[in-house]
Amino acid sequence: MSQTLTTFDMASLLDSDEAISEYLSQVLADGEDEEFLRAVGYVVKARGMTQVAKDSGMGRESLYKAFAPGAKPRFHTVLKVIHALGIDLYAQPGHVINHSNP
Repeated sequence: MSQTLTTFDMASLLDSDEAISEYLSQVLADGEDEEFLRAVGYVVKARGMTQVAKDSGMGRESLYKAFAPGAKPRFHTVLKVIHALGIDLYAQPGHVINHSNP
């Protein structure tokens, strides 16, 4: 008997502002920059590439390239897309990392 696996599509789970907020918050808390960029790409896909391109003032192809695996988009580009998605980023006190040697 043969089994068929379905492809997992993270974007399909990002169907509400709350789900998107929780997902991005968790990825940011983990602190992996490449994972955060991948997460933003999933959110862009969930919201619709064409609409986000329009709202950010970017071309669709540029948007695809900016969030393709291994891409290194400029911080300005990431912020532009984040704002086009209607997402606010903010800083708050967190844990302290001690870089000094005892």
